[in-house]
Amino acid sequence: MKPNPTYREFRPKWYRTPVSPYWWLSQWSYTKFMLRELSSVFVAYFIVITLIQVRALDQGMEEYAAFQELMKHPAVISLNVTAFLFLLLHTVTWFNLTPSAIVLRFRGKRVPALLLIVPNYLAWFVISGIVAWFIVRG
Repeated sequence: MKPNPTYREFRPKWYRTPVSPYWWLSQWSYTKFMLRELSSVFVAYFIVITLIQVRALDQGMEEYAAFQELMKHPAVISLNVTAFLFLLLHTVTWFNLTPSAIVLRFRGKRVPALLLIVPNYLAWFVISGIVAWFIVRG
């Protein structure tokens, strides 16, 4: 007996609804999610810029002066402003997600979300005020 070489198992093609590459623009919650994910690129950018600045400080005054000249370029300024806005988005969305990431219970009850969010904002504003005071004073 010969096996039947022409036999093929029937496999129906799955129907898949076509999805636009811009699906995330259909709802604000999706758009906000995608923008938050994109903001991580700008977080990495600021980390790299900070490391480059520290290296320039370590290399001496000439190197740091060259770094400052680079940072005065209009393209770099616009990139930094864009990155700053994305960092604000990243910070605000992370602070608002804190109750989902940290579940605290006190006497068997879950701590209200506002008690987890507000201290983050207070610390942010206090630290920003201290840094601004040092910048204005110096």
